Amino acid sequence: MRLLRLLFNFYINASIHVALAVTSLLYVTFQEFDISFSSSLFGIVFFGTISGYNFIKYARIAGLHHRSLATSLKGIQVFSFLCAGILLYFLFKLQPTLWVPLFILGLFTALYAIPFLAGKSLRTLHGIKIFVVALVWAGVTVLFPLWNSVLFQEANLWLSFSQVFLLVIVWTLPFEIRDIDYDAQSLGTLPQKLGVKKTKILGTVLMLGVLVMEGIKEPILEMHFWSVLFVAVLSVLLLWISQKKQPKYFASFWVESIPIVWMLLTVVLKGLF
Repeated sequence: MRLLRLLFNFYINASIHVALAVTSLLYVTFQEFDISFSSSLFGIVFFGTISGYNFIKYARIAGLHHRSLATSLKGIQVFSFLCAGILLYFLFKLQPTLWVPLFILGLFTALYAIPFLAGKSLRTLHGIKIFVVALVWAGVTVLFPLWNSVLFQEANLWLSFSQVFLLVIVWTLPFEIRDIDYDAQSLGTLPQKLGVKKTKILGTVLMLGVLVMEGIKEPILEMHFWSVLFVAVLSVLLLWISQKKQPKYFASFWVESIPIVWMLLTVVLKGLF
C-alpha cells in the first residue's frame, strides 16, 4: 500500500498525469480533424509537457536547495532530465517548419517561470496567469498539429482552439479556488476578484460558450458534439463541487482527468458512429 501511494504521488508530482491530459487533448484534435497519427507530435507533447511543467514547478526549489533535495525531488529531477532527452530525440525527427510554433509556445512556457519584466514572470503578472496556461494548452493541442495544414485557415480550427482555451480556463478554476487563501493578492486570480460563487457562475457561462461554438461548426460532427457536451457537463459539475478546502488530489487528479476521460469517450464513440 505504501509503495502504491509513493508511485501515485510520483505520478502526480512528476507531471505524468498532466502530460497524459495534454496528450489526450491532442488525440481529440487528431480525431476531430482526421489527422494521421504522428509519434513525433505525440512524443513532443507528452515529454515536452513533463519537462516544461517540472521546470516551472521545481527549477527555483532545486536552485535554492540543490545539495539538500529530498529523495522524491531528486527522483523527479532525474526523471525530468530523461524526459528532456527523449523530447530532443523527437524534436530532431520533426519537420523544421513545426519548430516555429514550438519555439513560440516554449517561450511562453519559459517566461511563465522566469522573471523578465520588473522582476515578474507571466505567472506573477496581475490577472493573466490562467490565460497564459490556457493559451499554451490550446496552442499545443490544436494549433501545433495543424500548423502546416490547409485547415489552419478554416473557422472550425479556430473554434476548436477557442473551445480548448475556454475549457482549460474552467479546469484551472478549481485550482484557483483551492489556493484563494494562499495566493498573493497581487496575482489577481478570478476567485480573488469575483469570489468563489461568481467564479463558478462565470465558468458555467464559459461552458455554454463552448457548446455554442460546437453548434456553429460546419459540418457538425455528431460524435464530437456528444463528447463535447459530456465534457462540458462534467467540467461544470466538478467546478461547482470545488471548495477552498478540498481533498488533496481533487484538482490535480480528478479535474485534470477530464481530458483523459474525453479521449476515452472519443475512442468509445468512434466505435459506435
